[in-house]
Amino acid sequence: MKSKILIIGACGQIGSELTFKLRQLYGHDQVIASDISYSNLDIVNSGIFEIVDAQNYASVKVCVEKYGIDTIYLMAAMLSATGEKFPMKAWDLNMQSLFHVLNLARAKFIKKVFWPSSIAVFGPTTPKEYTPQYTVMEPSTVYGITKQVGERWCEYYHNKYGVDVRSLRYPGIISWKTLPGGGTTDYAVEIYHKAITDGFYDCFLSEKTELPMMFMDDAIKATVDIMAASNDAIKIRSSYNLAAISFTPHEVAESIKTHLPDFRISYTPDYRQDIADSWPKSINDAYARQDWKWKHAFKLEDITKEMLLQLNKKYSAALKEFN
Repeated sequence: MKSKILIIGACGQIGSELTFKLRQLYGHDQVIASDISYSNLDIVNSGIFEIVDAQNYASVKVCVEKYGIDTIYLMAAMLSATGEKFPMKAWDLNMQSLFHVLNLARAKFIKKVFWPSSIAVFGPTTPKEYTPQYTVMEPSTVYGITKQVGERWCEYYHNKYGVDVRSLRYPGIISWKTLPGGGTTDYAVEIYHKAITDGFYDCFLSEKTELPMMFMDDAIKATVDIMAASNDAIKIRSSYNLAAISFTPHEVAESIKTHLPDFRISYTPDYRQDIADSWPKSINDAYARQDWKWKHAFKLEDITKEMLLQLNKKYSAALKEFN
């Protein structure tokens, strides 16, 4: 029998692209997209869509029962930079939504859960280079705190109640299809947009701030792969370290200049600099590569080529439509 999938937070940056990929793999009728509003019309119009409040247990349960859902991807969350402005809202959204989904799995309404964690679980005392799977975690942001606590609950529900929950610690994600949603690594998306529209970008992080990053295609592949792996292959039920490449804003700018020589960049670090400084520079994801054979494909030059190519098309089409 085919899985019946519900994506909560399907209108977000990762959720939207994950929705399209899962519908491509499993069929449009098998993948139900949901969010709190109709904020992404591409998602709303591309298949079955439901308004679901991730903070309301009954709202999620009604949708699960209506469609006979057996697998949930919980992609709804308030990210790091936005979370610092609204700490209690971030805590409530990120924690309540997870509990609702874990409790549905515990009660056997669903069989499998994907929940994204983040490199934000690490803090200033974590080893910066090649950060190991098991290490000191003292997150300094509300977002990081919710992700660390969430990891512990995922592991608890698996050990105590047998819940099949799987998770990845996403690094910064780069995509040309959707705009960033309030994260500290958003500069690595904004810079490509500004390179094309303005030829200039004022970066909110310093030029030497090195962070782990990943192209969206790789992030989606990792998400699909971990969920498709056999139950026995998943040895870690808190969350797996996940890595591709690490780079600085300066390195991104230099990569862009190989295609757009006149591109200019300045640096005006803001409150997000402190967040970035608390995170690792690079990640050791050996367990993911060993347990379920994770492998990334995109390097920085690959990302730059694809971002500039696709954004050029996007802005050219918008310009033609406007004229």
